[in-house]
Amino acid sequence: MVGGSLAVRCGGVEPAVDPDALRRARQAAGLTQHELARRIGIAGGERVSQWERGVAAPRAVTIRKVARVLRVPAPSLMTNPGDLDLRGLRVLSGLTAREVAERANVSLPTLSRWECGRFARLPRRERLEALGRVLHRSVGEVEEAFTRTRRPG
Repeated sequence: MVGGSLAVRCGGVEPAVDPDALRRARQAAGLTQHELARRIGIAGGERVSQWERGVAAPRAVTIRKVARVLRVPAPSLMTNPGDLDLRGLRVLSGLTAREVAERANVSLPTLSRWECGRFARLPRRERLEALGRVLHRSVGEVEEAFTRTRRPG
C-alpha cells in the first residue's frame, strides 16, 4: 500500500509520444518549449526538447497534461495509441486505479491483477462493458487491451 491505496507496479505499456506530433502541436499552440514546460509544471524546456528529439519520453500522465495545454486529443500525440494494454488505457483516461475500480464496480485488487496480466480468462461481458464505459472505450478495445495485458504463465 502506498498513500493508502494499492500501488500497481507490474510493468505495462506506457503510451509513447510521437516527437514530430508533439512539436507540431506545440508550435501550432504558439508555445516555446520553455512555456509548455512551465504550463505542465516541469522545470525548464530541456525535457520538452528531449521529448521532441525522441531521446526521452514523458509518462502517460504527463502526455495528458501536455494534450490539455495544447488543446489536442492525447492520442494525437502518441505513436500507436491502439497498442495500449489495460493499464495504458486507464492511465490515458486520466483516472487512477481506485477511480476506475469504483466506477466499474470492481475491487481494487481485482483491477490490479487484471492490469498486471494475472487472469486466466477475460472478465464477464458486463465487466468489460463497465470498464469500457469508464475508460470511454468500446468493449472490443477493452478486450484487445486485456489481450495485450495478459502475461504468459
